[in-house]
Amino acid sequence: MSFELITTAREGDVLTITLNRPDRLNACPPDMADEIFAAIRDLDGARAVLITGAGRAFCSGADLAARGERSLGGGEGAFTALGHHYNPMVMALASLPVPVIAAVNGPAAGIGCSIALAADFVVAGSSAYFLQAFVNIGLVPDGGASWMLPRLVGKAQATRMMMLGEKIPAEEAERIGLIYKRKPKRSAWRAIPRMRWKAAWPSSRSASQSSRGRNGVRSAPYPPNRYASESWHLSRPGAPSERDPSFRWDDALQSRAASITPPRRA
Repeated sequence: MSFELITTAREGDVLTITLNRPDRLNACPPDMADEIFAAIRDLDGARAVLITGAGRAFCSGADLAARGERSLGGGEGAFTALGHHYNPMVMALASLPVPVIAAVNGPAAGIGCSIALAADFVVAGSSAYFLQAFVNIGLVPDGGASWMLPRLVGKAQATRMMMLGEKIPAEEAERIGLIYKRKPKRSAWRAIPRMRWKAAWPSSRSASQSSRGRNGVRSAPYPPNRYASESWHLSRPGAPSERDPSFRWDDALQSRAASITPPRRA
């Protein structure tokens, strides 16, 4: 497939996805979320996925400069961007039946932090940091952050990240259990080839499926504020005061997948 905002490469059993807007620190507009979704929709036999960013950043967050009906400026446009682009992408990434490795080579902020934390393994260079910047601009964490963070680092550290909006450098992220491993700058990615090879083992694939099944990621009922910001949800005209308890992500992902037109093959 041919993409505009990401690149993909296949090396043996490993699919590598690179966020490719280095001039914007890989800020993620809705179209990039759609391309990531399309890239992982059909793994074509890949047994592991590696996701990283081009240049000096992993992903600086959602592209707040986006305009039009999917703008993140608030109201219905923001609800559409989150509900139909960002959230389905994060959920699809977290639900993959194969191991996912995030190689974080710089800032991972906002939705970029969620993309990284949806992986099974997060390896970060010394220049990397993780940031929940939402509180700094008057927003509520979205992209699954408010669901993932307490399960990764506990209530205290999750509350710190979401309510204080502090940068968590790679060294501290490793110490508190937010990521798998930090690597010094010059050797940050030496572990990646071996991890990719080992993650692609059939036994690793079955272990990943078991892990995701235990976590209930694929079919758990949608809890409040799990993969969408309450502020966006409540800003939608005519939005209900409570979520439908019968909502399931499997149905939503199937509906979303059916609505995406795959990019033309190169």
